[in-house]
Amino acid sequence: MATVITPPPAQDRKLADMSKLADPEFRNTPISPDRYFSKEWADREWDRIWTRTWQIAGTQAQIPNKGDWLTADFGPETIVCVRGDDGAVRAFYNVCQHRGMPVVEGEQGNSKRLVCPYHGWAYDLAGKLKTVPDEADFIQGSPCGKLNMVEVKCELWAGFVWINMDDDAVPLRQFMGPIADQIDTYPMDKMVRTHWVTVEGDFNWKLIQDNFNESYHVPFVHPQTKFVMEYSHSFCQFDLYPEGHARMFMPGAGPTQQLRGGENETLSYLAEELKFWGLDPEQFRGGKTREIRKALQQAKREKGAEKGFDFSTYHDDQLTDHWHYTIFPNLSFSLKPDGNIWLRARPHESDPEKCYFDMWYMTLFPEGTERYYSQSMAEWVDVSVPAPHVQGKVDEVSMGPGIDQDVSIWGLQQRGLHSRGYKRDYLAWQERRVRYFHENLEKWMAD
Repeated sequence: MATVITPPPAQDRKLADMSKLADPEFRNTPISPDRYFSKEWADREWDRIWTRTWQIAGTQAQIPNKGDWLTADFGPETIVCVRGDDGAVRAFYNVCQHRGMPVVEGEQGNSKRLVCPYHGWAYDLAGKLKTVPDEADFIQGSPCGKLNMVEVKCELWAGFVWINMDDDAVPLRQFMGPIADQIDTYPMDKMVRTHWVTVEGDFNWKLIQDNFNESYHVPFVHPQTKFVMEYSHSFCQFDLYPEGHARMFMPGAGPTQQLRGGENETLSYLAEELKFWGLDPEQFRGGKTREIRKALQQAKREKGAEKGFDFSTYHDDQLTDHWHYTIFPNLSFSLKPDGNIWLRARPHESDPEKCYFDMWYMTLFPEGTERYYSQSMAEWVDVSVPAPHVQGKVDEVSMGPGIDQDVSIWGLQQRGLHSRGYKRDYLAWQERRVRYFHENLEKWMAD
């Protein structure tokens, strides 16, 4: 049965700890290319990482009512999470104890019982086998009361359903460490999933996590962002946590400190957001675009409540900047008070040179919202309908212009890692989150 982790009410929440952490000692072991395509390495990852770490199965909003269920695919396993007659959420391996048939099919649904479609074995919502056809025909005795669905550890936190296939796993809050309190400053459970896209790519899952563990690539892969986002590492803060997670503070709502020019591009990109908060874009002409960040923070403080937002639990920096978390082994959040982009890599069930990449956009809509105010996303965020799950291979579906730029890199990089001309990494200091990710990966693999 799922443990429910309830964040404190807004009035009792503390501001997020922004303290800079001391960097750990690094072993500087080679990030060898074989870990991106070796089947032996991938098999060990499954046994030592994927079956032992906390993963998000879905959102709590998917299963609000008794009998609601959702499924989550990880490698060769499918987990089903179901809300029981008692209101509790439980997770099980999606497999009938008779002859291995999945009990439910599809992404989500509602059932009074979980009934195997092959031979009709019926389990209640707590996973107990209740009835089987021809019960008296089993010479070893009725399986009812003996064979039940196998339960998986499950916890509810931050609006998500979390699972862990390791019966001895530490509680989710302990696994998350200090960043749990930081994420709790955001009303995650009130955010709505407005985008749900999954692509299958011809690249290893670690290339995704490597990418979101560094911003070194940003001015080259995302050149448009230089007008509204800091890309010089010297103005960002990086923190590495003992639990294996990392965070980055990247200033936003204005051009990079190193940028010369681009005034028209900056003001065009931010015009609708500035107007929404009562600021005239024209007042920032004449070399004043670097004043936008502080002006926007002040305007949000003054007008947040009347716009339907509660900014009382945030630092000023959180109102404009990108607080980016990478959660070991495969999850990234880029958080803002009105929403976050959620990015996840999942291993392919059989091929280490393929994976699945999931992108969710979680949006906070104040009551009465009819249109998302951000100029860069207003046409992309639909406030009127629940997000359908869009699935396909790379180049078949879009994750939005920014993430599509990232995706376009990884297939080429996967091929390059096979080259006889490439032996190992040579990382800049600003890429130390990549180094830390792989050293934690090696630690789990060796344990």
